[in-house]
Amino acid sequence: MAENCQDSAKILIVDDDLHVLEVLEARLQSSGFRIFRAENGHTALKLLKDQKMDLMISDMKMPDLSGMGVLEKARTIQPGLPIIFLTAYGTIPDAVKAVKAGAVDYLAKPFDGRDLVQKMRNVLDRGPHTTVADDEDSVFNDSKNVISPKMKELFRLVERVAQSEVNVLILGESGAGKERIARLVHKLSARAKNPYVVVDCGSTPSGLLESELFGHVKGAFTHAVQDKKGLIETADKGTLFLDEIGNISHEMQIRLLRFLEDRKIRRVGDLKENTVDCRVIAATNADLVEYIRNGDFREDLYYRLRVVTISIPRLNERKEDIPVLAKLFANNFVKHHGTQPIQIPSQTLSYLSGYPWPGNVRELKNAIEAGIVLCEGNVLKPQDMQLPCAPMPDQGDMQSEDSFSLEQTERNTIIRALKQVGGVQKEAAKLLGISRRAIHYKIKKYEIDSGSIRAKGG
Repeated sequence: MAENCQDSAKILIVDDDLHVLEVLEARLQSSGFRIFRAENGHTALKLLKDQKMDLMISDMKMPDLSGMGVLEKARTIQPGLPIIFLTAYGTIPDAVKAVKAGAVDYLAKPFDGRDLVQKMRNVLDRGPHTTVADDEDSVFNDSKNVISPKMKELFRLVERVAQSEVNVLILGESGAGKERIARLVHKLSARAKNPYVVVDCGSTPSGLLESELFGHVKGAFTHAVQDKKGLIETADKGTLFLDEIGNISHEMQIRLLRFLEDRKIRRVGDLKENTVDCRVIAATNADLVEYIRNGDFREDLYYRLRVVTISIPRLNERKEDIPVLAKLFANNFVKHHGTQPIQIPSQTLSYLSGYPWPGNVRELKNAIEAGIVLCEGNVLKPQDMQLPCAPMPDQGDMQSEDSFSLEQTERNTIIRALKQVGGVQKEAAKLLGISRRAIHYKIKKYEIDSGSIRAKGG
């Protein structure tokens, strides 16, 4: 009989507890896996540089470099490597954090060895690129998940841009989905099978960003004990995504501009240059034009980055998508956590559509997940999501479950907004994300007595 390909799979296990390592190694070797072990995150990363792994199992809580930190760095060494987290804190918030970071699954300590082996076989059957994060990407990967004209037009633009090799600048508020759109451009491009490397320019200290991007040679500075390949080199033949590009220093702007012009880099402390072929996608929620006026951002770099611009609309500018996305997030949560199916009544969907969503798609996703955790009877109600500054619907304000009147829903939403702000039309317009002229028109159209609401103080 032919050997099962899973039996020869190379598994990296990472845990600072030697007893756990020994138990894992014995259990997994008896199941036919080839085991590589690391007692800390740094050792794990060195092994990843030397060996192509099929799966990594890592503890979440480790000193110096946590499991999350290992995952982030492992992505740049072996993109697509599936990771299962082990955690002593087997709660839903930890699980959500793990899957958001890109883990394919998690297991709470103490765990059953048979459960772990079964999870591993399921992951290996799916292949290295089928991860929980991919299901989150489905929000953008499938146009059936949106119905608004603005997003349908955005998808058409993404499909056209992906086929080219030009640099792309993605604009949008925090939580709108800039990284998801960048990943989609990569997946639809000819570079899809090559590395996709993410650099968070906003959270990386400026003093470290140069070494992270360009790499360094041994002895270039204190603690540079060995040569290090930069993230730009790691993205060779693939895509480099520079998130929050507006935060980089003037010095880094100059170095990045030079790379974009000649596609060559020089590691910190090195004399020779290396040619790198990667596509650059940048993103920001900042007004770069204003930055240029203030002298905070180089105009020539701006034009190098924005050969094509993709602007993602705010969620409250495409309210038609909210019910579709809410159901998608709920279904994904149920699928990955093995809970009972969740019902989202039309009253709840109406409530969600009336909320302004300052945190955009990310806030909607988090609200749905939190609501599922807190809801009773597997029915998601407005109060379960505990949204800040969001008025709870009154029975008199809400339509019955059998009503599909868009006008009545809009009227009720405006009334709830007015009650929330004590009847002040200007503030209600801000809450709803519409202009003062629009709310004046709609108040008149629906014969809403805002004066009475103001007199009652909401």
